[in-house]
Amino acid sequence: MSRIGKLAIQIPEGVSVETDDRSTKIKGPKGELTQNLPKGLNIEKTEDEIKVSIKKETGQNKALFGTTRALLANMVTGVTKGWSKTLELVGTGYRAEVTGDTLTILIGFSHPVKVKAPGGITFKVVKSDITVEGIDKQLVGQVAANIRGIRPPEPYKGKGIRYKDEVVRRKAGKAAKVAGATN
Repeated sequence: MSRIGKLAIQIPEGVSVETDDRSTKIKGPKGELTQNLPKGLNIEKTEDEIKVSIKKETGQNKALFGTTRALLANMVTGVTKGWSKTLELVGTGYRAEVTGDTLTILIGFSHPVKVKAPGGITFKVVKSDITVEGIDKQLVGQVAANIRGIRPPEPYKGKGIRYKDEVVRRKAGKAAKVAGATN
């Protein structure tokens, strides 16, 4: 059984939790999120915490136990603090700008790439850093991954879009092979 699933989720001030058989709705200062629940799990809410429990122990329910607890904890964090991912543009002439809810990226293609922010997501650009912010952790991560996928970092020069703390493994390239094969 999951050790994470057994932990209680603390409900901070200003956050309200509504739960029924099939879903849980969490409201906070930054917004509102809803999560559908698996059939075999039960949510118990007290004044200041939420606990997840298993109705009937099956393999599927055990697998979803810790996941459901983690999703609910991420929702509580999202509606109080929010989530963000930072990407950086590495390359000469690579730049980005935000106009309204559209991110325009110039990254060496013949045309600018435009990314429209889905509901609940905001973009911020500072120099060569793009910050994706929102209350839904899954959506923030997916939007950041989609932006990174436009031009992932390449292994020879390291140019492209990468996460702020990402380490790109570099390859030697053709010049290193030629230098060793002199006559």
